[in-house]
Amino acid sequence: MTVVVTGASGHIGANLVRTLVGAGRQVRVLVRQQERALEGVECERVTGDVLDPGSVDRLLQGADVVYHLAAKISLADRDDECSRVNVEGVRNVTDACLRHGVRRFIHFSSIHAFSPEPVHGIVDELRALNVEGDLVPVYDRSKAAGQRIVLSAVSRGLDAVILHPAGVLGPFDFSPSRMGRVLLALAHGRLPGLVDGGFSWVDVRDVVSAALAAEQKGRRGEGYLLSGHWCSVREIADIAAEVTGRRPPILSAPMWLARAVAPLAMWGADRLRVEPLFTPASLHALRNHRLTSHEKAQRELDFNPRPTRETIADSYAWFREMGMLRR
Repeated sequence: MTVVVTGASGHIGANLVRTLVGAGRQVRVLVRQQERALEGVECERVTGDVLDPGSVDRLLQGADVVYHLAAKISLADRDDECSRVNVEGVRNVTDACLRHGVRRFIHFSSIHAFSPEPVHGIVDELRALNVEGDLVPVYDRSKAAGQRIVLSAVSRGLDAVILHPAGVLGPFDFSPSRMGRVLLALAHGRLPGLVDGGFSWVDVRDVVSAALAAEQKGRRGEGYLLSGHWCSVREIADIAAEVTGRRPPILSAPMWLARAVAPLAMWGADRLRVEPLFTPASLHALRNHRLTSHEKAQRELDFNPRPTRETIADSYAWFREMGMLRR
């Protein structure tokens, strides 16, 4: 039976597709333009976009299981495309799943779909979702809105399970991801300073293992938080230094100062036509969702995130293998 993956060229998608193909599954993916992450992978490709109902309909012909990862991560204050992809794209895919009688739908939401309030409370699957008007980044609101669409589809008969990964690190990071670029910047000595704050980091391979378990054992309509281990930015830099031998930056900006200069940094990056590593939205992430619980995923999906140091070491090994890490 055919397994469909959207967002297959992303970080999680590249790992998921390889795992599915390696297990002998018949995999079909939706691609737009970027296919570097799928080079050499034996899978069926359908060219299209989740915002195009026609291509989504072609994609789901004869599909048994659908993993929906296609999303746009945005660090802007306003991003209409982010809202369309993460909301209307979800609607297009879930509607098509219902039309085609898909047996199981695995939806990748995010830890960012959960409200940051209360700041000092434990974040688990019972935490309220963000709503429109909340003072949170557009990405956070869009992922919550997309999740509500999935839950609505469940009420109409879709057998869906929802996953909420935290900050993802690990190999097969082709783009690379924002945190992948941070790791490379640390290894190449191109990060002048750090910021206070931190996040819960999880290995992409552990996320994929949980997704496969969710296909088999996840309960219909249930969500599972896939958090890992909370590490500060300084701790990440220190681990990177142990692995690469490159001394980490000495300076760390307090959060209040980083937040004050972030708009100026974004303005400068826009002028230089580069993407900044730290923005108001990324700083928002680094000061929220600190206390997390993945007990439900551990109990029901056998989810056991590996140590962050192992993940970072394996990330650098892969970057080196791909020629992205200078000696």
